Amino acid sequence: MQNIPMIIFSTIFINNYVFAQFLGICPSIGVTNKVESALGMGMAVTFVVTFASAITWLIDTYLLQPNLIYLRTIAFILVIATLVQIVEMFLKKSAPGLYGALGIYLPLITTNCMVLGVALLNVQTGYGLIETIFSGLSAAIGFFMAIVLLAAIRERYDINDQIPKAFRNVPMAMITLGLMSIAFSGFSGMFG
Repeated sequence: MQNIPMIIFSTIFINNYVFAQFLGICPSIGVTNKVESALGMGMAVTFVVTFASAITWLIDTYLLQPNLIYLRTIAFILVIATLVQIVEMFLKKSAPGLYGALGIYLPLITTNCMVLGVALLNVQTGYGLIETIFSGLSAAIGFFMAIVLLAAIRERYDINDQIPKAFRNVPMAMITLGLMSIAFSGFSGMFG
């Protein structure tokens, strides 16, 4: 339990899945044209990652170990797909505008490598249930922060006519992600 503050800080800032591990780049680029859609995607991913972390830990600990570990990936993807379906049904019913804005990227949370990566890394690092939940929540907060920051920056440079045409949209988003990754790498020096 003493480990939890370090897990939270390092997962959000030092080992951020977008900036340091480069997972979840597709939705990071795809839904960051507007801050509103980035907020919606961030909330959806936060729900899925946090609950998937807890559920996959329980499944791994009580069903798969020690003899069925080879089923981890399949079992984890099924859990993630179920959670994504719940989020999709909820958004379709309660927020149709956001549902439409997220488009194809909402069901693609199922195949988002960050979501599966968090679940797999949590069980591989040997975290307990509480540590796994905080790690999953922190990973989701880090993803949420990354895409909202990127969306805010993209909105600013989309109105800037000084950016050459060849660099507009995805190329500039990739350059921005690279610069943000460099900036966030400075947090790793705090504990070195």
